[in-house]
Amino acid sequence: MKIMKRTALIITLLISALTALAAGRLNDKIENRPYADLRRWHLGFSIGAHTEDLRFAHNGFITEDGEEWRAEQVNYQPGFSVSGLIALRLNNYFSLRLSPGMMFGSRDIRFLELGSGAEQRQNIKSTYVTLPLDVKFAAARVRNARPYVVGGVMPAFDVSKKRSDLLQLTGADCYITVGFGCDFYLPYFKLIPELKFCFGLTDILRHDRPDLADDPTRFKFTQSIARATSKMICLTFYFE
Repeated sequence: MKIMKRTALIITLLISALTALAAGRLNDKIENRPYADLRRWHLGFSIGAHTEDLRFAHNGFITEDGEEWRAEQVNYQPGFSVSGLIALRLNNYFSLRLSPGMMFGSRDIRFLELGSGAEQRQNIKSTYVTLPLDVKFAAARVRNARPYVVGGVMPAFDVSKKRSDLLQLTGADCYITVGFGCDFYLPYFKLIPELKFCFGLTDILRHDRPDLADDPTRFKFTQSIARATSKMICLTFYFE
């Protein structure tokens, strides 16, 4: 949790620095693209980085050998994302935004046996197809900048190949998302840095593991976990 907080702080500082840099390069005496927000439809694309977190709820399962295992994510690796952008203007302040895309990431999981201190490790790689649908509320434009907040839902479908490993995740999840950003009006396009927090709603641990029928000793790691939920922190740059 401390690592996630540090990551969020670093990303926040980064987006603030980029925002200040972009604002400093804008000419406040000239309003770029003054009629851009009056269009009903807006198209664009985005690139970004993110970190994935996996939170475990344990059930106290003890094996016949007296082992009790705990799982935790110990390392947060940056992932990469790319998406399209389709936005519908609802009125002067609200818009509806759909940004289908793909997210590539991984999670480092450590399993610890409480009695002996024995450890096992697993790296879970994921390739998500995402369909974020957001409602965007923007403040009034001040020269060439317009801050906003955004919230919505993000269905995600993991299309990576499932391996017979210690843990296996389901292929789908749904996230509640909330974030903030700022529209910067450049002479030829809008640059939109955004920081978003995503909270998974479902248990994404696959509890039924017929693939481990030939090696039941590995099933103890899944049996020790009651529930696993996902979180993400996303830094995205939209070009519109």
